[in-house]
Amino acid sequence: MTTSKPLVIVTRKLPDPVETRMMELFNTRLNMTDEPFSRDQLKAAMAEADILIPTVTDKLDAKLIEEAGPALKLIASFGTGVDHIDVPAAKKKGIVVTNTPGVLTEDTADMTMALILSVPRRLVEGEKLVRSGKWEGWGPTVMLGHRIHGKRLGIIGMGRIGQAVAKRARGFGLSIHYHNRRRLHPETEQELEATYWDNLDQMLSRMDIVSVNCPRTPATYHMLNARRLSLLQPHAYLVNTSRGEVVDEEALVQALSNRDFAGAGLDVFEHEPQVDPKLLKLSNVVLLPHMGSATIEGRIDMGEKVIVNVKTFVDGHRPPDRVLELEF
Repeated sequence: MTTSKPLVIVTRKLPDPVETRMMELFNTRLNMTDEPFSRDQLKAAMAEADILIPTVTDKLDAKLIEEAGPALKLIASFGTGVDHIDVPAAKKKGIVVTNTPGVLTEDTADMTMALILSVPRRLVEGEKLVRSGKWEGWGPTVMLGHRIHGKRLGIIGMGRIGQAVAKRARGFGLSIHYHNRRRLHPETEQELEATYWDNLDQMLSRMDIVSVNCPRTPATYHMLNARRLSLLQPHAYLVNTSRGEVVDEEALVQALSNRDFAGAGLDVFEHEPQVDPKLLKLSNVVLLPHMGSATIEGRIDMGEKVIVNVKTFVDGHRPPDRVLELEF
């Protein structure tokens, strides 16, 4: 990089302390309206920026990256997942890609646990009943849900977030099971009192609750397809706070509509922000607007990670959160 301040273009509005620090350190161009960049705007930004700071709403495919200007040397993504960036294309172009791992672990695990509680215990249905004015008071058979204590939780993807979910779930008396590309170290497995399943199908057919916590990669796209969803027991619940594309949403809607399994808690969707209208009509689903990581503390931590990655790169060093490969 040159000794002058690099041109840094930010595609969405970030927390004020983060934007202020970026303005101090770099020649920063902010998005004051928070309107997502169109494809043409992304193309224009990538043609002149030294560094681009996108978010998960910016789809940086191979064509956009190939057409990027010669000055663009770093894509410092504001987020953990990088499935919106064609990382191999960036590598081929000589562009470094970074993300913000670790800082969203606790927030996302909290939201996962909230959904694990809210779906079986029908919290959203109960809240709507009270607001409707139709609640007629307590009754022995009114709004009956299901206990989670003593149930089996199957976690798909036992990375940072998966392990954080497991620790919380143990506190609620859930038995921990998991499927992962690699088995955990024996000490970690023992600490979590977790049972490993090499075969995902076998795990799915035995769980009371399944939590999706793996990243979106080519290997995990539609991992939970119609066949695998059919393996869930009739009383089972599915929770997804990872990426919508991991679950075949069309097959999910069909299974939930048929009551093939008990219900679902979804914070992510395959075509978000569009949500299948059929999902909106189902009472056995809790729907959230991709807010698993949406805490003030988490967003500031993400911004600080981005700043460290950019500053380290500008100073001529290897950024600490460089993305090397996508794996599950």
